[in-house]
Order: sequence, then structure tokens, then C-alpha cells
Amino acid sequence: MKLSLRGEYALRALLVLGLHYGPGSEVIRIQTISEHQNIPKRFLEQILNDLKTAGIVQSKRGIAGGYRLAKPPEQITLAAIIRHIEGALAPVSCVSQNFYQKCSCPDESRCAIRSVMKEVRQAVVDVVERVTVAELCERWRNLQNAPAPALDFII
Repeated sequence: MKLSLRGEYALRALLVLGLHYGPGSEVIRIQTISEHQNIPKRFLEQILNDLKTAGIVQSKRGIAGGYRLAKPPEQITLAAIIRHIEGALAPVSCVSQNFYQKCSCPDESRCAIRSVMKEVRQAVVDVVERVTVAELCERWRNLQNAPAPALDFII
């Protein structure tokens, strides 16, 4: 699995929405998300509309409009987001559980490459199915509070 720029931007936008999630939380303007995460506004609009179609975010139109998460961040896994934006989590289509396509090897059941790629797919699935937007937000908070690494200069 390789995360495209679209996939990365979707995760970054959802991070912002997750950080602002709470009881009675207001919508976050596209401009705010765009500036906070350095995402081109037009591209962000397309991504958020796509996430709205998937039921991951909700929108409010008008001057006071914007976006918010459609459900609690604890209920949104990175796997759901990535699958919606990118498609398969598998590195090759012959090991995908949701987007399977037959490969060109002579005997799929005895293919050594396929067996390794199944392990790779499973490792990725195990992580992104476990991590939610809430955990992503918690990691962000922890990293913001971590001491900055010391600069290393070599002359």
C-alpha cells in the first residue's frame, strides 16, 4: 500500500476535525483546515466531499459553514478512511481481501512472492484497523508536547 497525496491530505484533514470534536462541536471551515495543514483549498474541498459521501464527515453550508466528523473519532479507523480514498490496503491485488484480482503467476497458491505480500498486507491491516482518528489525535498531542530533538551539526 502506498498512500497518495489525496490519502495523506484526507488523514490530515480528519486529524484537524478530530482535534476539534466534542459535544456540540461547531463545524470547521475549509479555510481553517487548509491553512492548518497546508492543503490546497480546492483539493481539500474535493476530498471532504468524498469523505461526506462515505459518511465520515458532515457538512454545513453557508457563511458559517464547514465540516465536522459524522461520528465519534473513536469509531473511525484509518483503515476505513484509506480504503475509501485509496482502495486496497494490499501491496498487490492478488492478496487483497476487498479488491482481489487474479495475478499472472502460474500457480497462485504456491507463489512465494504472494505469500510474503500476504504477510505485508496483514501487517498493514493490523495497524490501520486498530488505529482510530481519536488515537491519531492523541499521538499528535503527545508529539506536540514532546521535547524538540537536539540539532546535530557536523562541520
